[in-house]
Amino acid sequence: MFETAIFVSAFTTLFVIIDPPGCAPIFATLTKGTTRKHQREMAFKSVGIAAIILIGFAYVGEWLFGKLGISLDALRIAGGIMLFIIGLNMVFEKRTESREDRAEEMLEEIEDPEDISVFPMGIPMIAGPGTMATLLILMSDNPSHAGQLAILAALILTLIITLVTFLIAGPLMKLMGKSFTDVLTRVLGVLLATLAAQFIIDGVKGALF
Repeated sequence: MFETAIFVSAFTTLFVIIDPPGCAPIFATLTKGTTRKHQREMAFKSVGIAAIILIGFAYVGEWLFGKLGISLDALRIAGGIMLFIIGLNMVFEKRTESREDRAEEMLEEIEDPEDISVFPMGIPMIAGPGTMATLLILMSDNPSHAGQLAILAALILTLIITLVTFLIAGPLMKLMGKSFTDVLTRVLGVLLATLAAQFIIDGVKGALF
C-alpha cells in the first residue's frame, strides 16, 4: 500500500531543501554562453548524477559515513567552502567573463565548455549535505518498505521538477537580456556565498556543540 501521507511530507521537505526554482538561475548562469546542446547535456547529467548519489546515500549513507569516520558536519563545512568559492567567482564574474568573450567571437559555439554537472550542480547544489541529512532522517523514521518507497517517489518527482527547471532556465534568462542576467548573476553569487557561509557555520556548530 502506497503511503500518501509520507509521500506528501517527504516531497514538501525535499522540494524546499533542493529548491529547484532557486537552483535553476544558478544553473543558467554557470552555463551562460554555451550551446543549447551543452546546456541540455549538463541538465540531464547534473540531475542524473545527483539522483544516483542521493538514492545510493539513502540506503548506505549512514553506514558509509560511520565506516569512514566522517560526520555530516564535516560534509557541511567542505561543501560550504567549495560553494563560497563559486559564489565569489559569480560576484566578480571571473567564471563567466572569458566564456562570454569567446561566445561573442564564435557565435556562442564554445569548443570546450566547462562541465558543471558533478560540481557544483550535482554536488552540492542538488545532492547537498542538507538533502543527504534529510534523506537519512526520513529513511530511518520510516523503515517500512511502503514508507521508503514513498520517500524515493518523492525524491524522484523533485528531481524531475529540477530537470525541467534547468531545461527552461537558459532560454528564459536569454530573453531577459544581458543587463538583467549580469545583475542577477551577482545577486545570486552573494546569496550563494551567504548560503555557503551558513553551511560552514552549521557544520562548525554541530562539530563543536
